[in-house]
Amino acid sequence: MGMPWDDVVVIKEGKDPNNDPFIVTVNCPDKAGLGCDLCRIILEFGLRITRADISTDGRWCYIVYWVVPHPVSLKVDWESLKIRLLSACPSCLFSYYFKNSTCPSPPPNYLLKVWCVDQKGLLHDVNEILCNLQLLIQRVKAMPTPDGRVLEMFFITDGMELLHTKNRQDYVCEYLKDALGERCISSELQLAGPEYDGHLQGFSSLPPAFAEELFSSELLDKVSMNPLSQDMTKLKTPIVIVDNTLSPAHTLLQIQCVDQKGLCYDIMRISKDSDIKVTFGRFSPTVAGFRNIDIFVQQKDGKKIIDPESQKKLCSCLKEEMLHPLRVIVVNRGPDTELLVANPVELCGKGRPRVFYDVTSALKALGVIIFSAEVVRHSTQERQWEVYRFLLDESREFPLTRRQARSQIVDKVRRTLMGW
Repeated sequence: MGMPWDDVVVIKEGKDPNNDPFIVTVNCPDKAGLGCDLCRIILEFGLRITRADISTDGRWCYIVYWVVPHPVSLKVDWESLKIRLLSACPSCLFSYYFKNSTCPSPPPNYLLKVWCVDQKGLLHDVNEILCNLQLLIQRVKAMPTPDGRVLEMFFITDGMELLHTKNRQDYVCEYLKDALGERCISSELQLAGPEYDGHLQGFSSLPPAFAEELFSSELLDKVSMNPLSQDMTKLKTPIVIVDNTLSPAHTLLQIQCVDQKGLCYDIMRISKDSDIKVTFGRFSPTVAGFRNIDIFVQQKDGKKIIDPESQKKLCSCLKEEMLHPLRVIVVNRGPDTELLVANPVELCGKGRPRVFYDVTSALKALGVIIFSAEVVRHSTQERQWEVYRFLLDESREFPLTRRQARSQIVDKVRRTLMGW
């Protein structure tokens, strides 16, 4: 018969709310890619996984996450998080509460148009409001006008899946108006019809030189700077060891790498897209800025990973994603300066959560003015990417013509994205 849905996801507060992490326990039937889906939702809520234990027999799984808000001042709606995590779990006795489908249809896209008085940091402020409302940005285009206004067009989906109701739509528009105050001129929300298919597909025509720099394999030959040190000479590359001797049925992957935000999500995403099943896993707490991870895995057919080429490909992919889960460059677009940020898209079509939020937060902290912004998709031979394009505006406080200023932008944006 299953189990009551109240026992499927349990969230407990730590003994010391100010210092101890919250404990999120998921106990439900297993499905392919479940760990990735759960980590993605946790990341969407601005939470950082400090530790994790995973156990499954292929039919039933038991997962424990220790999570903390990032930043610590972030207010988290824990009840909404529980509901979202429940929605990702295969149905038990709560099929009446969630749609029971092995291939659920993607949520519909809605278009939110917001006319505002243009001010520094406005794009991030609107983004933060949408995150608080559990609205997920799929595409965005911000266009300023000569009269000092800006039209921001957000193609969004609703984490609560209630945007089809008039009450939810009215609440979103009123919440935006109240939160932005006099900066908000008007807002409207509607279902994105077929006339917006071009915006939703959003495939870019990046200049070849930009694409080559952004997706060049040469970038992978560089190593990440240790975020705990300002010394550029202190570098650390990820280590991935494959061991087939400890288990008769599983391959053990031992990983050591610099800790960063979304690390659990990145590893589980690679496993999901590579058809690798994680049967047991332990993401140990951070020690001196580094993470040790042990995961026992199997191929889709239930066998160990024996083939040397398959091992090499998996290790290379893991190292690449832990070293450069996001690409950040600043380029010249004629007389203008453009910031490009790219992240790989899951095979199911979902992009990485909160990238737009983190980039606009970093630019706001630096005092950099965003003239326009958009999110598009770009395909290479290996994969599809989500590319965030920000056209930056010159200011006295932050002269973009200086090489040092551009390096500062790349460093600040990357550190914010990585949680350093």
